[in-house]
Amino acid sequence: MKVIGIDSGSTTTKGVLIEDGKKIDQYLIGTQGNPRGSMEEVLDYLGYQPEEMTLVSTGYGRKLVQADHCITEITCHAVGVRYLDPTIEQIIDIGGQDCKAIKLSSKGKVLDFNMNDKCAAGTGRFVDVQMRILGEDIKNLDSFVKDATPEKINSMCTVFAESEVIGLIAQDIAPANIALGVLHSIVHRISNQYAKVQPKPDKPLFLSGGLAQSQIVRDLLSQYTETEVKSHPDAQFAGAIGAAMLGLEKATN
Repeated sequence: MKVIGIDSGSTTTKGVLIEDGKKIDQYLIGTQGNPRGSMEEVLDYLGYQPEEMTLVSTGYGRKLVQADHCITEITCHAVGVRYLDPTIEQIIDIGGQDCKAIKLSSKGKVLDFNMNDKCAAGTGRFVDVQMRILGEDIKNLDSFVKDATPEKINSMCTVFAESEVIGLIAQDIAPANIALGVLHSIVHRISNQYAKVQPKPDKPLFLSGGLAQSQIVRDLLSQYTETEVKSHPDAQFAGAIGAAMLGLEKATN
């Protein structure tokens, strides 16, 4: 049986094809303000055939595609992360325009969650905006701040932080120091959000989302939460993987 899970995010759209419970293909593209078109491109790439496959959608644009099932991001991320690492009981997902902290039982059931989707602070977009002002691609984040000393960023509002960063540039503060300060600022906010789900300090947390590939973000998160931080090369696909696995479960029951 073939199942496609598709995660329509504000920044990227991810799709995963699962056959007989095993992931056999995946695809990621930028959403670029066109969630419907992005989902169609992902489905074309994965060879979606409605009469032969089950389709499950999640994410902001999940209702823009004619799927067999639409499932919330919290549930999909929980299932997807447990597929990548069955030992995980707590998750932080840093999305383009939201951040989710999720606490699971030892069996993977969602016990609690906290979601910031009202403010760009604490999201991938916050980092992306500041990096653009500094003239550096977010893909080069780790190498850019490798030997930097963090400059304190006082504003957590994206708009005010933008003005603050511009002011620091005018003071001839090294861009790498500003960027590292931005990372400290966002991780501090995320760690406070994470604390609200009363995490288990003796258990590692799993970081998913686009920033999960950044070693410096993982290191800072470990520092601020005083917790071991794990991730996976496919961490950005966690939502889509979870959607596909849930679709498989529904199709076989």
